Amino acid sequence: MRETTRAGLARRRGSRSVALALSLYLALPGFPRAEAGPVETAGLAAAVADGSLPPIAERLPSLPRVMPIHSACPSDQLGGTLRMLGGSAKDTRNLPVFGYSRLVGYDTDFNIVPDIAAGVDVEDGRVFNFHLRPGMRWSDGAPFTSEDFRYFWEDMAKNPAIAKFGVPVELLVDGEEPHVSFPGPYEVRYAWSRPNPNFLASLAAATPLEIFRPAHYLKKFHASHQDEAALAAKVEKAGQRNWAALHFNKDRSQRNDNPDMPTIQPWKLATEPPAERLIFERNPYFHRVDQEGRQLPYIDQVSLTVANPELIPAKVANGEADLQAAYLAFPNYPFLKRGEARSDYTVRRWRSGRGSHVTLFPNLNAADPVWRAVLQTADFRRALSLAINRDDIDKAIFYGLAEPAANTILPGSKLFDPALRTSWANYDPQAANALLDRLGLMRGPNGLRRLPDGREMRIVVETAGESSEQSDVLELVREDWRKIGIDLLTREAQREIFRNRVKAGSTLMSVWSGLDNGLPTPATDPRELAPATAEQLQWPGYGMWVETGGTGGEAPGDVAALAGVRDLIALRRAWRETLDEAERTAIWKKMLAINADEVFTIGIVTEVDQVVVVSNKLNNVPTRGVYNYDPGAYFGIYNPDGFYFDCAAVAVAGNPS
Repeated sequence: MRETTRAGLARRRGSRSVALALSLYLALPGFPRAEAGPVETAGLAAAVADGSLPPIAERLPSLPRVMPIHSACPSDQLGGTLRMLGGSAKDTRNLPVFGYSRLVGYDTDFNIVPDIAAGVDVEDGRVFNFHLRPGMRWSDGAPFTSEDFRYFWEDMAKNPAIAKFGVPVELLVDGEEPHVSFPGPYEVRYAWSRPNPNFLASLAAATPLEIFRPAHYLKKFHASHQDEAALAAKVEKAGQRNWAALHFNKDRSQRNDNPDMPTIQPWKLATEPPAERLIFERNPYFHRVDQEGRQLPYIDQVSLTVANPELIPAKVANGEADLQAAYLAFPNYPFLKRGEARSDYTVRRWRSGRGSHVTLFPNLNAADPVWRAVLQTADFRRALSLAINRDDIDKAIFYGLAEPAANTILPGSKLFDPALRTSWANYDPQAANALLDRLGLMRGPNGLRRLPDGREMRIVVETAGESSEQSDVLELVREDWRKIGIDLLTREAQREIFRNRVKAGSTLMSVWSGLDNGLPTPATDPRELAPATAEQLQWPGYGMWVETGGTGGEAPGDVAALAGVRDLIALRRAWRETLDEAERTAIWKKMLAINADEVFTIGIVTEVDQVVVVSNKLNNVPTRGVYNYDPGAYFGIYNPDGFYFDCAAVAVAGNPS
């Protein structure tokens, strides 16, 4: 018999793994349960009564996840439709982010805790034993078991027809694949010979690594599970080139645009995209309950109305959304405040979890050899940073409510060092000019400095064109840089083209937000501080080199200017090889210091609050939260399945407004 007490767990696992194991081994028998038995959901009672849906006791797992959530409304007054606005039909992908149903996920303190999994044992950071919830089901009622994990691993990740580039990189430790086993219908085991410190974080991400799929659904489109002729007919009918393409087309969990795809999220897409209004219906088999035993989500439907992104602030001010943050920027704040009384909502300001709200990324892998050498020179990057009048930008665009700062982590992190915020980030054009003079970048007759080959220094900063704030900031930076003899031009491109140009080295510099995770802990992978992927705007070539294990991209050459880059790669490798918190803390601090001193990215302002508009009828939404993509999943860590409308506001028809 398996021991389930904390003391028993410690005896079984040993002192090296017990700290992490205890933090995750939370919901097995002996841990909190609902105060009462399961309570039937009012919005599903009719379906239960006519026999089209099983009763609540048969829909919930035997061990549902009990959330620290409460609604003041009686069960028969819960429900309604939550209205949100999107900029395109592609925003269906936001609902799995907001719903934030994960194998493991972050809580509001950014600790990783079990969710779909009832518990996780972790041994030495390299062996992960997942305990699933017996009786849990997909949204169509099919059992959720280890078969769904086996299907992903054996029929997808290990199948070259589907996984053309091999096993997902998150599952590789220095090129080593995991040993994956399925001891029982509710047990899944991943094991490596060395620690995989990012495994749980990848499962908890806003866009997670999903190591399971609805096997019962996807087997209908897989060559290993279907008659060849019957599958060929399906391929032809769907207009796909082969069965693998058909399988890919049906496997849309993160894109969330296939209404037939079963899900484990709180709401399931019910409308076939594209459509101007997309409806998401509650998942009748969702695995979470409140403290009274009532199945979540409280709200029956989510309605996503597609609108021109530029019109969304006006539509929100007109009362057309119950919960909205997407497509709202801080400059919209005064306008939205004026609509509060008229449209019965409240404008809230949530903290950003990003390191810097607007950041410039010099491309160290620029294809132009002359510009590349200049951009790889730390003193040039320092000069550009010193020349920016961040205080003026803050006052002109952010009403003086932001924090002029470099791109580093936030005060809420235990790793925060206030000195790094101002490293090479004070306004000092005299010092900037002196640095540029020492580099031999002298001015020509028109005041512009010249490159070593005689060309005038005009930096084209490329943008995805998705933020008016970025464009406004660049206009002010242009004025500042002109004073030190450097011209700034801007170029807009669609996001995919923008990203591809950066990777190709066609872009000298780009603008984006800074560190995605401004609130790291020592256990957080410092991958944003070192070359790690080809998606990094400041060193895509070096990132690809690390990501591919040296088979692609570009190695940081043995030149003095790139010593900091090589040090960061080595430090991150050292972080991955230790589980000691003190060592990891020291590594983090070294990497933060190198980034601040070398100015690989040029942060401009930080702590720009996210505007969040909340209907006054909507409850359980935090007054003050952290709005961040990863970690955080925007609203996800605050469990929108626990948001609910005022009791009297929920009409029989479902829409409370």
